[in-house]
Amino acid sequence: MIARAMLAFFLAALPAIAAPSALEMARDRQDRASLQKMVDEAAAAAEKAPNDAEAQYRMALASSYLAEVSLEVKDKKQAEEAAERGVKAAEKAVSLKPEEARYYVVLGTLCGQVVPANVLAGFSYGRRAKDAIDKAIQKDPKSSHAYEARGVGNYYLPAALGGGYELAIADFRKAIELDPKNAEAYLWLGLSLRKENKDAEARRAFEQSLQLDPNRVWTKQQLDKTPAK
Repeated sequence: MIARAMLAFFLAALPAIAAPSALEMARDRQDRASLQKMVDEAAAAAEKAPNDAEAQYRMALASSYLAEVSLEVKDKKQAEEAAERGVKAAEKAVSLKPEEARYYVVLGTLCGQVVPANVLAGFSYGRRAKDAIDKAIQKDPKSSHAYEARGVGNYYLPAALGGGYELAIADFRKAIELDPKNAEAYLWLGLSLRKENKDAEARRAFEQSLQLDPNRVWTKQQLDKTPAK
């Protein structure tokens, strides 16, 4: 009885591990068909509840996942369409609940995703992305995802326009400091380090990301294409 009670206490003390969402699983598989279905379903729900900030947020979040995978497979047209569609929902979520930091995070992420999909729109959307993420960090300075999103924006935004890999690396390191289990921050840190020709460090970052999220196809692809030396 004592041993059983001790085991129960030990298990209860373990930190809860959140199961990946359907969105995350589809993203990890690069399953654009499933992601598109989720976007359409979320859009229909958001249309039926125009004053529900969470409904708008869910639509924006699904759109950001679809845009992300579209960029990974180099379908810029789909990425731009998904991101711009999501921006509208994110802006509505922000207008309904301007105190919610995560709404600004998804807005900034979506604006940032337009930049690599449409270079001509880069300056306008890059500025909007920066403004949204700055507000997110102001509202929640301990948000790992906010720093991760700012890093992605700096990764895609040329240094001449105020971004660059050096700034991105600093943001991803901050995101990891705030949440050492942020697999996406490690992934993007690896991508940024590789751009700086730091392949050994990049591989370590990719490996850490895969330890945290072993099903992420894109991370596996990046590790495979990164030289060991």
